[in-house]
Amino acid sequence: MTQLLTLSRAAQLIGVSRHTLQRQVRDGELVSQDGMIASEDLLRRYPDLRLEDSGVFEPTTPLAGFTTAKCGRERILPTKEILAQRLFGQSNELADVRRHLARYHDLIESLQDRMAASASDSPAIRDLQRSLEDGLAAVLGSQEPVDRVAVMDEVLRVVAAHVAVRPSGSEFFVEGSETILEAALHAGLAPSYGCGNGNCGLCKARVIEGEVRQVHAYDYALSAAEQAQKYTLLCSHTAVSDLVIEMIEAVTAADIPQQQIVARVKSVSPLDEHTYLLNLQSPRTNRLRFLAGQRVTLGIYSNRGDCRGEHSIASCPCDERNLMFHISRAQADAGDAFAVALFAGAIHSGDSVSVWGPYGEFVLDQKSPRAVAFVCCDTGFAPVHGLIEHAQAMDTAPELALFWAATRPGGQYQAKQCRAWAAALDNFHYCPVAGADQASAGRAAVERLQAETADPKDWDFYLAGGETFVDAVRAGLLAVGVAAERIVAAVT
Repeated sequence: MTQLLTLSRAAQLIGVSRHTLQRQVRDGELVSQDGMIASEDLLRRYPDLRLEDSGVFEPTTPLAGFTTAKCGRERILPTKEILAQRLFGQSNELADVRRHLARYHDLIESLQDRMAASASDSPAIRDLQRSLEDGLAAVLGSQEPVDRVAVMDEVLRVVAAHVAVRPSGSEFFVEGSETILEAALHAGLAPSYGCGNGNCGLCKARVIEGEVRQVHAYDYALSAAEQAQKYTLLCSHTAVSDLVIEMIEAVTAADIPQQQIVARVKSVSPLDEHTYLLNLQSPRTNRLRFLAGQRVTLGIYSNRGDCRGEHSIASCPCDERNLMFHISRAQADAGDAFAVALFAGAIHSGDSVSVWGPYGEFVLDQKSPRAVAFVCCDTGFAPVHGLIEHAQAMDTAPELALFWAATRPGGQYQAKQCRAWAAALDNFHYCPVAGADQASAGRAAVERLQAETADPKDWDFYLAGGETFVDAVRAGLLAVGVAAERIVAAVT
């Protein structure tokens, strides 16, 4: 009997990305039934599929440049307690199946006895008896091939629990010892949360189907009514079985509230002679909730007074405690007080930095099915870096391309990382571009993307850089027929 699988489950079973299966459905290589794929169709498309080759149990090492995005996380097995509970659940299901089979067996034997007692009186009953005996002999004597996909699905349910989200229709997997909140963030979702350690209650969600288990202590008290409706704290529980949950998600920048936190400097390291990588770590009790691509105001108090500057977050919310920033000497030269303090050596590991925000609507359109091109110049790569990590975590874009223009030799200060992405991700392309200034870099970027993309009108574009660069790229895209609503820009 064939089994229907979600695209996410099928992709994880066979070790390919979700967009690969989506492309095969679109090209007619796979049949989709209301968003589900039949196991027999999957085996027909992948006849040599084997569990040991699927990658389900293979340990993975983080991909260079990704923090905790889905493609870069280390895969580990669940704890012994969670494994035991999942195996116990499957054992109960197997026991139920056996009980049903035993009842069917008893029913058939009773029916055979009654027909044997009445066979001499009715030719019709004798025919029915022979038909039943022949049918049973055929079933018991047949050796139908085992549905390998169904077997693999049962094994995968022990390793990773599938979570379906209502009302959005999002889905993700809980792997290893992750909490449900951590798994949702790693999958590129933006659930409501605050402290992340069971104090504020902002991450509470209703469990519609399935079983959860507490893995972290929490102080927030759910009301009796919430408990009766099966609300739980996502930050303190993991999934024992496949789940269906009802939770609040942020989709646009307007869904993210303004916040103020005090983070500590984890490290300051040079990316090149013109750019620093600043890594801030938020406190465990007060995380910054943001969408990839947004910016914040950073501030410190020093002997120079109150030094503030607005900077784009260069990391993905997948790792909500670590906030990365690419801060350039050009920003300091332009009068950014925070950048001036950084390049003057006034900011050190362990220092406190105030963070206000987030701001801006330079965020991914999560519902778009189109390919995505990121076009940036110099440190315009900072917000784009976060968007790329977010897009890869969501795994919905059929193709990703980065066109990174630089106005000085070697200006692509993380080119090695970009080449690593291109080598590791089958749907990612990296195209470095050079220009004497922002205007010429913008024109060169448009020429390059025209040469690299079959039809730019089929893409969504995200532009980041100086105002001159953004204007030049926007004008070039509009000139080749790209709709204005498919262009999202941020002036950095």
